[in-house]
Amino acid sequence: MKHKSTNNFLLALTALVWGSAFVAQSVGMDYLGPFTFNSIRSVMGGIVLLPVIFILKRQDRKSRKTKTPAGSRKTLIIGGICCGAALAVASSLQQIGIMYTTAGKAGFITALYILIVPLLGLFLGKRAGVKVWIGVGLAVAGMYFLCITDGFSISKGDFLVLLCAIVFSVHILVIDYFAPKVDGVCLSCIQFFVCGILCAVPMLVQEQPQIGEILAAWMPLAYAGVLSCGVAYTLQVIAQKNTDPTVASLILSLESVFSVLAGWVILGEHLSGRELFGCALVFAAVLLAQLPGKKCTSGEGVISEGKGG
Repeated sequence: MKHKSTNNFLLALTALVWGSAFVAQSVGMDYLGPFTFNSIRSVMGGIVLLPVIFILKRQDRKSRKTKTPAGSRKTLIIGGICCGAALAVASSLQQIGIMYTTAGKAGFITALYILIVPLLGLFLGKRAGVKVWIGVGLAVAGMYFLCITDGFSISKGDFLVLLCAIVFSVHILVIDYFAPKVDGVCLSCIQFFVCGILCAVPMLVQEQPQIGEILAAWMPLAYAGVLSCGVAYTLQVIAQKNTDPTVASLILSLESVFSVLAGWVILGEHLSGRELFGCALVFAAVLLAQLPGKKCTSGEGVISEGKGG
């Protein structure tokens, strides 16, 4: 029970970092293009993890004096490439989509991963309990009241963000497959470098950023790279190993709540009664999903994550 509570706390902390990172992401777009922002922050996230990996490996050698099997190294590399590729596609779709739609719509549409994850899990023979499905419904309804403030329509931006939600769900499944087999911090580090390299190609071809523009955006880049990527994604990978995936996705859905709160505190944005009602629904969904019940059957669940800020 203590281990479960720790994992849930780490996921909630991840949601807090991702939610507040929307402020940094919004400011960063004033200086840089979407591929430039994603590439630089991903590389920064990978660099931040290098000393962490060195320290952990050094401690591991002193305590156990074991070497990583060649098969595990191969699995780690393959997993990092797969996770990084999915992350690059999803984050790029999200960043570009935000340019053509409102932030409220983007937040709600991307949050559909909460529903997409268990739906994709059904095709893999994984099930979720009734309370979890009720929680999913509450969370989706909460996202609607929290984020949608105008008429819903399928525009170019909406479609791109919808694709983003689907790809993020695939990324969740990929992490679910590789995370139990390899070191979570190493997997996170590799995926960031892969994501950064893949985003660098369109960055150099289409955006061609200038040093002055990058330096001007150093603060949002540092927050998004070090905290949102280097810290939050790693906490997510570690916590996911022993957490029911749909429950994890509901906890991470608090990301949208925290993004509204961050906008209120930092940017002075007003919280309407509708938005507060959405916050209440999301919190209710999280509490419902964590109520004790029957143990999951074998093979249940997929891994979850937030869309990231």
